[in-house]
Amino acid sequence: MTKRLVILSDMWGSKKGLWITSYLGYLQQYYDITFYDSQQLANIHLSVDSGENIAKEFDCGGINVAATHLLKSEKEPSNYLAFGAGGAIAWKAALNGLPMKSLYTVSSTRLRLESQQLHNDIKLVYGEHDKFKPSQLWIEQMGVTTEIIKNFGHDLYTDEKIIIKVCQDLLAKVTQKKYVA
Repeated sequence: MTKRLVILSDMWGSKKGLWITSYLGYLQQYYDITFYDSQQLANIHLSVDSGENIAKEFDCGGINVAATHLLKSEKEPSNYLAFGAGGAIAWKAALNGLPMKSLYTVSSTRLRLESQQLHNDIKLVYGEHDKFKPSQLWIEQMGVTTEIIKNFGHDLYTDEKIIIKVCQDLLAKVTQKKYVA
C-alpha cells in the first residue's frame, strides 16, 4: 500500500520551484503525493513579488490562512514534507487538528516563533549558516529531532546533495521491512 505524502512549498511557491521536480521524481514511486503551493494556500497575490513582500504577507496572517485551507483540504492522516514557510503552515494546521503521521521540514525558520509543541514524528533540517534557524534552547524545549547540515545556508533544499539526502531519509521510512521474531 502506498503511503501519502503531502508536500508544502517554500514561500515562493511554484514560481521559483524548479527544484521541487527533483523531489517529486525521487519520491513519486513510493508515495502518493499531493503538492501545495504555499502562496496559493495563503491567498497571496502581489504585484511586486519581492522576498520581503512575500515574507510580510505570510507573517501578517498568510500562515494562518494557509493552515486553515490545508485543514479544509486534508482529512486523511498523512506524512508531510515542507520547505520554508510550508513548515510553519503544516505546524499551525497540526496544532489545529490536521491528521498528521509525520512532519519533515527543511529550512522552516518561522518555526522558531512557535511556542506549542507538536507530538508527532518530527524532523527539522537547517543549514549551519541559516541565520534564522531556531536556537538550541528552542529545539530542546520543543523536543524535536533536528539536523544541522554543515556548510549550507537557508536555500540548502535546492541543492542536489540535500535533495538526495532528504529523499533517502523519507524513502527509508517506506522501504524499511519490519521483521517479527
